[in-house]
Formats: sequence, C-alpha cells, structure tokens
Amino acid sequence: MSRSAEDPTVSNYAAEHFPKASPWVGWIGFAGVMLALLGALRLFQGIVALVNEDYFESRSSGLVLAASHTTWGWVQIIGGVILVVAGLCVFGGQVWARAVGVLVAFASAVAHLAFMAEHPLFSAIMIAVDIVVIFALTVHGSEIRP
Repeated sequence: MSRSAEDPTVSNYAAEHFPKASPWVGWIGFAGVMLALLGALRLFQGIVALVNEDYFESRSSGLVLAASHTTWGWVQIIGGVILVVAGLCVFGGQVWARAVGVLVAFASAVAHLAFMAEHPLFSAIMIAVDIVVIFALTVHGSEIRP
C-alpha cells in the first residue's frame, strides 16, 4: 500500500527531518552555478590562449599587465579548475568553498580589469558576474547548510 500526499505521517516526517529552506538559498545556488560557469569559461579561455596565441590579439602598450599569452592561459586554467571545484562545493554548504569563491571571484575581477584593453566586452561581463557572486556568497552564504 503506497502512502498518499494526504497521509499526515508523510508530511510530519518531512517537517521534522527537512526544515524549511530560507528563500535566500536561491542566491547561494546562483553563486554556485556562476562559480562553476566562470570556472568553465576561464578553462576555455586558458585552453584557447595556449592552443592559439594569435586568437587574442592585442597591442602590448594597451595592456595594464604585460604577460605572455601562455602565462595568461595557464593562470586561467588553474583559476578555472579552482572555481569549478569551489562552485560545486558551495552546494554542499562548505564554508571553505564560499571563502575560496569570494577570493577567486575577486581575483577574477581584478584580472579581467587588467585585460580590459584586450577584450573589453567580455571583461566587463565577467567583472559584473564576479561582483554578483561575491554579493551572494558574503551576504547570504550561511543560509545553506551541509
């Protein structure tokens, strides 16, 4: 015999074992998805910079930070991996993942500011997403529990 949704024992069990989630948990979910997405985009940028150095053409005089595309590619790949792992661990309510997410999102915003002359539209979008992720992780990060 299956239990129906009208059975009071089913709803009591859910209320006792699964407390009602805060409405702010959606912000944390958004931050986790954005961290993973930022990490994936950084991975793709890094791979492109390593495979085809001519893809990101720039004048060295217009850049804030003078670095080779190979160095920039490896930095993007390492940062991307860290962001993907932190983004997935945010869903588990890990405090270290939120701290890493804030630090790496801040570093990502600074890095994209440094390369604003090379790809301005993409850098501006990435900086805006980084700011939203930092807001979500710092203001309501404790709303999600492991």
